[in-house]
Amino acid sequence: MNQFRWTSLIPLIAMAALAGITWWLLQATLPRKNEDVARPKEHTPDYFADNFSVSELDQSGATQYRLTAQSLIHYEDTEVSDLVKPAMRAFQPGKPIVTATGDTGTVNADASIVDLYGNARILRAPGAGDPQMQADSEHFRVLVNDDVIETEKPVKLQRGVSVMTASGMKYNNVTRVMQLFGNVRGAIAASDAGGGSSH
Repeated sequence: MNQFRWTSLIPLIAMAALAGITWWLLQATLPRKNEDVARPKEHTPDYFADNFSVSELDQSGATQYRLTAQSLIHYEDTEVSDLVKPAMRAFQPGKPIVTATGDTGTVNADASIVDLYGNARILRAPGAGDPQMQADSEHFRVLVNDDVIETEKPVKLQRGVSVMTASGMKYNNVTRVMQLFGNVRGAIAASDAGGGSSH
């Protein structure tokens, strides 16, 4: 009699065990509470790059801009990248290359704005009858889509032997027009003033 009872209970125990395992598997695969809620992005690096270089081409396939940096760290929340030793170069056919550099910098998500900080410098190579031009400041902002470089910080401008200082600056790389703002001082060489006297 006892043997019959134990034998008849074995299928029941097996079914209970199978049901328990099935329930456990179901619970393990179900999404947890708040799992489908979007996790807020944190200000943490999500990728890195060393000896970074990216180029933007014009419609003919020629390089229009090139951004390089010793290192890049991208943050997931702002999609802004921090740069070390960045250099931004603008190329225009038949015109001198313009290079903007800094000790550090940032670039936004679509690479339309590059900020350069610390010993920031703009260097326009000589060419087409123009002498070399150099501008130094603690900050330059490169507006890539507008082809404009500007700063709200004090700036020192050297064009050939002429030297100027100002409280701010805006340089249009298309028109090659330099605007100086605020307290502007300096001396313009006779050769740069079209033969006039220095002042």
